[in-house]
Amino acid sequence: MLSEIRGTELEEMNSFHPNRLVRTKYENILENLDSGIILFDSDGVLAFVNVQMAKLLGVSRKSLTGCTLMELLRHPQITRFKRKKILRLFRETIFHRKRFHELLDEYGKSWLITMTYGDQMEGDFLISVKDVSDFKQIEQTAYQNDKLAMLGKISASIAHEIRNPLTSIRGFIQLLRPHLISLGKDEYARIILAEIDRANDIIYEFLNSSKPSAPQTRIISVASLLKEVVLLTESEALMKGSQIFLHLDESESTYVSVDVKQIKQVILNLIKNALDAIENELEEHGKGMIRIGMQHNDKQISIVITDNGGGMDQNTLNHLFNPFFTTKEGGTGLGLSVSYRIIKNHGGSIAVKSDIGTGTEFILTLPKVERTS
Repeated sequence: MLSEIRGTELEEMNSFHPNRLVRTKYENILENLDSGIILFDSDGVLAFVNVQMAKLLGVSRKSLTGCTLMELLRHPQITRFKRKKILRLFRETIFHRKRFHELLDEYGKSWLITMTYGDQMEGDFLISVKDVSDFKQIEQTAYQNDKLAMLGKISASIAHEIRNPLTSIRGFIQLLRPHLISLGKDEYARIILAEIDRANDIIYEFLNSSKPSAPQTRIISVASLLKEVVLLTESEALMKGSQIFLHLDESESTYVSVDVKQIKQVILNLIKNALDAIENELEEHGKGMIRIGMQHNDKQISIVITDNGGGMDQNTLNHLFNPFFTTKEGGTGLGLSVSYRIIKNHGGSIAVKSDIGTGTEFILTLPKVERTS
C-alpha cells in the first residue's frame, strides 16, 4: 500500500515538473516580446503584464499585478493622455466590438492594439500593443509614390493642352493692349497677363511635381549655396517683419554634388513657407526668426531650417508632402511635394519636426562628397 502511494506521488511530481517548465518557458517568451502584453482574468483582475507593456504604461509591474481596470485608471503614474486612450479603447471594444485599434501617441508614434477575448480565452481578456511606426512610414512612402505616379500620368495628358491656348490668349492680349491703353483700360490688360502668367506658373509646378527633370549636378560648397539663398531672401524677410540668421562654421568646408538650381528651389520654398507661417503668427511671436545651419558627419550633411512660427499639428505633418495638400488660402499644395521628389532624386531625405506653438524645423539631408582638385 505504501509503495503504491509513493508511486502515485512520484508520477505526480514527474508530470508537474514538465508542466512547470513549459509554463516558465512560455512566460519567458512573453516577457521578451517586443510587443506589450497584458492579461485580465475573467474577474477583471490584471493577471499578467510583461516588461514591454509596463514600460509603455510607465508603471512598475509589481504595482500593476492584481489591479482592476478602474484601479489601473486611478494609478498615480498613469498619465492623463494614457487614461483617455485606455478609456476610449475600452468603450470601442465593449460597445462596438472592435478587436483592432490604431492610435497615435503624444510623440507621434503609431501603435496597433489587438484585443483577444471570447470562448477561446475562457473569459480572460488579452491585450497586445505593437509599435507599427516603421510599417506606417513604409505605407506612407508607397502611398506617396503611387500618388506621384498618378499625378505624372494626369499631368502628361493635360498640361500641354492647357498651356497652348494660354499662350495664344496671351499673344492676342498683347496685340490688343495698345487699344486698351487708348481707352484708358490698360489695367485690364495688366491683370489678364498677370493671371495668365500665374496659371502658367501653376502648370509648371504641376509638371515638376510629377516628374522633376534629372539633376544636372556639380560639386558646390554648402556654405556658399546657403549664403546665396540668404542673400535672395533676407530683404523679403525684413519686409515681412522677420530676420534670417545663418549659422556656419567657416573653418570647415563641406561639399555636395547637386543640381544647384533645384536645391535652391527647395531651400527657397522652405524659407518662403517659414515666412508665411511667421507672418500669420507675428502678433503673438513678435519678431519673426528663421535660423539656417548645417550638421554633418563622414557621409552626410544636413541643412537645418528652423522658424518660430505657429507650428503644425500631427494631422498636418502626416499629409505635408502629399500633392495638393495645403493649409494656405490660394496655395497649390505642390511646393513641398516637388521638394520631396527633388531631394529623393538627389539620394537624400527631408524630415520635419513641429508642434503647435513651438515653430517648425525642416532637415534636408544630402550625401557628402569630397572636392576634387
